[in-house]
Amino acid sequence: MSRQRRLIVDALFLGVVGALSAQIFMFLLHLAQKIFLIGLAGYHPPGLPEEGGVLQQAIGPHGLWLIPVATTLGGLLSGLLVYTFAPEAEGHGTDTAVKAFHRTAGFIRNRVAPLKAVASAITIGSGGAAGREGPTALISAGVGSTYATLTHRSDEDRRLLVLIGMAAGLSAIFRSPIGTAFFAIEVLYGNMEFEAGALLYTLLASVVAYTVNGLFVGWQPLFSVPANLAVPGFADYFAYAGLGLVAGIVAAAVPMIFYGLRDAFHAIPLPPHVKPALGGLGVGLLALAWPQVLGGGYGWIQEAMDGHLALKLLFALVFLKMIAFALTVSSGGSGGVFAPTLFVGAMLGGGLALVFHQPSAPFVIVGMAALFGGAARVPIATLLMVTEMTGGYHFFVPAALAVTVSYFIQVLLSSRLKYRSLYEAQVPGRPDSAAHHRYYLETALRILREDKDLALKTKEHLDLRRLLAAGVPVDLPDGRQIVLGKLRSGSEFEGKTIGEVLSELAAEDSEIVAVFRDGHTLLPHEDLVLEAGDSILAIVPAEGRARLEGHLTPLGSEQDSQLSEAVAKGDQSGG
Repeated sequence: MSRQRRLIVDALFLGVVGALSAQIFMFLLHLAQKIFLIGLAGYHPPGLPEEGGVLQQAIGPHGLWLIPVATTLGGLLSGLLVYTFAPEAEGHGTDTAVKAFHRTAGFIRNRVAPLKAVASAITIGSGGAAGREGPTALISAGVGSTYATLTHRSDEDRRLLVLIGMAAGLSAIFRSPIGTAFFAIEVLYGNMEFEAGALLYTLLASVVAYTVNGLFVGWQPLFSVPANLAVPGFADYFAYAGLGLVAGIVAAAVPMIFYGLRDAFHAIPLPPHVKPALGGLGVGLLALAWPQVLGGGYGWIQEAMDGHLALKLLFALVFLKMIAFALTVSSGGSGGVFAPTLFVGAMLGGGLALVFHQPSAPFVIVGMAALFGGAARVPIATLLMVTEMTGGYHFFVPAALAVTVSYFIQVLLSSRLKYRSLYEAQVPGRPDSAAHHRYYLETALRILREDKDLALKTKEHLDLRRLLAAGVPVDLPDGRQIVLGKLRSGSEFEGKTIGEVLSELAAEDSEIVAVFRDGHTLLPHEDLVLEAGDSILAIVPAEGRARLEGHLTPLGSEQDSQLSEAVAKGDQSGG
């Protein structure tokens, strides 16, 4: 069977599995909510009618006083589960899936998916201010990774299967087959790039998952939009542009608040197992005055869409929800950031609708898309997802305007900030991903060998591969040299970052092009810590080479050199 046909079969299979995984997770989530938030705390948040809920909160005989108990207990149980058995399942799962694609060849441990399902159900079901998309993304991506292992697939296929599984699970949970297919390939990069080669497969899996999921819950959008809304006129677009501007400013603040609190929790001298309980306590205390911050808040989004929330409450919830979901997830709790960020955008849109004297529903819809599209650097996918989730297709154009404005404002404002996106594992573009780094390295080496302008001082039949493996530096026309070697055990560079090593070389124009470790090509960013045995490919001037070579040993044999294989491929493809 050809690779393409096999991937089509994979997409069909993972589409079905993704839908079933989403249903299992939703069952666990409803069960946890009945036990913790409803059973223990006596509080029932408003739910979406399309999911069988009622748009009305119910408060038990003890008022709201037991909510902190439920949120703290849920955080404690989740923390104990995650940090005891699978620490990589903490936080918002989409980032873990993105990290797996870029850094671990798509490998996710088998235990992660079931643990993430249980821990996230407890976190959200007890009132934690987190969303269900992150857990679903990691659960279904984990299924894709396990499936790749069982079918003995290559690393390249494993990465694709992770994206296919992620798209399928998200499609089922959000009833958004087109948007989630794009989300899976757009969320990987922060600079408007896509993993385009995966799109047909993620789209097929998403459609299958949406169809199968519809057999359980129907095919209506999650949110209900009033049918009598007028199409926006020319003057209205200025208001939507204003919404995009404000959303972009808030979108730049969201990652800073989220990861700022994460860093603060890391600094607390307590075991990580109990920190989610602290976050849960903080959310519970907030909920004593503002219960709207609990959970994903989809019911409250519908209330805002229907125009049932007051102006002061809408603007207060913009800030309060940012704090609440940061407390939940940044403390190590298990849950997603999509739903809470949509909530913030919905409240912002609802508040600005009242300020601009506009109907609430369109501004809530556009606010959701504009805020998350900017904060997560996924404008295209978010535009499609929010449109499908609400059925608000006749507001697609104003939403596109607001999302575009928000994205550019967010990128501009966050360019000098420490945290620029909600998804920390994103890389700027394909050349920055370790998943593609070897391909770009092979291409660069082939060009180096073939390009007449870069002709080396020896003849064309020069075996660049053997020279590098033997430790012989190769001259470049600009006076620098290519150096390859293995980091000596006991070297002063061992345990230091690439940034520190380049600083100690004290030679301008020095750069480390690639680091090979345990069969993987690592992205050589400044914070990467070098280990003994790392194969290092560097381009350095003469003075830098003299300092660097004292810390390297030649690779020697071809089987000892991953780079040798890479260069060999470049030789063969260059003919």
